[in-house]
Amino acid sequence: MSDHHGHHGHHHNIESTHIGIVFFLNFSFTIIEFIGGVLTNSTAIMADAVHDLGDTLSIGLAWGLSRLSQKDPNDSFTYGYHRFSLLGALINGMVLIAGSIWVLSEAIPKLIDPQMPHAVGMLWLAILGVLVNGYAAWKIIRGKTLNEKVLSWHLIEDVLGWVSVLIVSIMLMFFNWPILDPLLSITFTLFILINVFKNTSKTINLFLQSTPDKDMLEAIRNQLNTIEEVEEIHYLHLWSLDGERNVLTAHLKLNVLISYEDQKNIKQHIKKLLSQFALAHTTIELELPDEICRDKTE
Repeated sequence: MSDHHGHHGHHHNIESTHIGIVFFLNFSFTIIEFIGGVLTNSTAIMADAVHDLGDTLSIGLAWGLSRLSQKDPNDSFTYGYHRFSLLGALINGMVLIAGSIWVLSEAIPKLIDPQMPHAVGMLWLAILGVLVNGYAAWKIIRGKTLNEKVLSWHLIEDVLGWVSVLIVSIMLMFFNWPILDPLLSITFTLFILINVFKNTSKTINLFLQSTPDKDMLEAIRNQLNTIEEVEEIHYLHLWSLDGERNVLTAHLKLNVLISYEDQKNIKQHIKKLLSQFALAHTTIELELPDEICRDKTE
């Protein structure tokens, strides 16, 4: 047993170290990008800087959560610390939306009066961007955890973004087409906004404890209705701690008085029925035929 925990701790430390290295790489490079964007007069680089800022926040959040999530539940956080990821995702979304609006306010006027950016400076920043993000992606893509797999896609996106900047910078060195720079930045920014709005709306819904999966809720209801002794199901609630760990509560009204042994058997049967669903916590209350539900209001 201790050997298993030792291995688990070892893998967790490796994951934390990898994410930490990638965070500091991204954070340092994001600062370079913002400075480089100003010096080269390139809104495309500023747009990518905002994108990288979002990824830096995501990576920092994942790094912090990979450590925080190891803490056991306590009297203050009885479900544990997983819900902090929703708070982090919401903050991340707000920062990205604000940054994207700022980039658009800079880029759209440049469509009318495009200014030639410093193409050579763009080229060197793009090469550096491909190298830094490529190394970070390579470092983390070998990871086994969900955290590392999700972050690796963020970094691969960044590499592709810098390849686009690289191509545009080379074209600007040969052709006097300054409009390419704001066009690229607007494309980047709209891509970011679409994803951010999608993820932020999902985060807000989870914060409001909406049902994370209506099909799953209906399937659970159908499974519980197959139990012969169940007459009625009420107060059936399905919500999510963080988008991955789901919580289920339900009251099952029985149609017949049953013994203690039969109640134990029904609970084991329920456990088997619900094992196919990704449920982190379940609370099922059995109500006897002549029992009035204590949660029911007159």
